[in-house]
This record gives sequence, C-alpha cells and structure tokens, in this order.
Amino acid sequence: MSQEKPSQETFNQKKLTMDQLSKVKVMVIDDSNTIRRSAEIFLKASGCQVILAEDGFDALAKISNEHPDLIFVDIMMPRLDGYQTCSLIKRNARYKTTPVIMLSSKDGLFDRARGRMVGSDQYLTKPFTQETLLDAVQIYAAHSKANQQEVE
Repeated sequence: MSQEKPSQETFNQKKLTMDQLSKVKVMVIDDSNTIRRSAEIFLKASGCQVILAEDGFDALAKISNEHPDLIFVDIMMPRLDGYQTCSLIKRNARYKTTPVIMLSSKDGLFDRARGRMVGSDQYLTKPFTQETLLDAVQIYAAHSKANQQEVE
C-alpha cells in the first residue's frame, strides 16, 4: 500500500463536516506552551479532539495510547527533535500512514527537504494561522480516514 499525498483536488472532494471533524484526533507536539495552547484553541474551536505533548518522548508514549489521526510536530525541541520524532513514528508499521506535519519557524529549503526525508507529509511555518492549521487538518484527516477504511 503506497502512501499517496493528498492533492488540492482531494481536499475539495473530501472536505470534512463539523461532525466528522469532531471525530478527528489531532496531536500537537511542541515544547512551547504558547504554540500548544494556540493550536489547541484553533483545533478545539473546529471540534477536533486534541492531544498535547511537550516533546518527542512525551508524544511517543501518548501516540500508542491515543492513536491520533494526524500529528503536528515542532522541529526544534529538546531531547528528541521533530525530525527524530517523525522518523520514529513513520518507521512504526502501525503509524506509518498517519500524517505528520512539521512545524517550524525556519522556512528554508534544506529544512523542508530534511522533513520530507524523514517522512513528513507537509511543512507549516510558524506562526501559523487558524486557517492554515485547519486546512492541513481537512486535507490530511480526510485522507487518513480514507486510508483507515481501505485497510479495514
């Protein structure tokens, strides 16, 4: 099974309703309390279930219990950075199709390429807006739900 990246066309065809969004579990991994809280407010306002983690180790423990549909991960974190966290998630057979979106204040080509090399699905630059965060949720959660139905 190949992990095909959703396109804008996929987004237009599979836009989730508010009721469907309420079933989407989104994990936000960031060492900044401000970023975690902002993302939580934006996502909960749209009805998403939100799981917060302070770093990669915290996230890996929670992922196995919570099974998020989509993961946002900051790149620059202590102990286990975003690249390492993404790589570990994508290497796990159970979570390799779970969309992982990198969050960073860096907007360089090298950073984006490195994110792709470890398996990230998208790269958002901080500070993000509610619209960019929710667009990513719409695109990848719909795609993630379609993949889950395919597997079942």
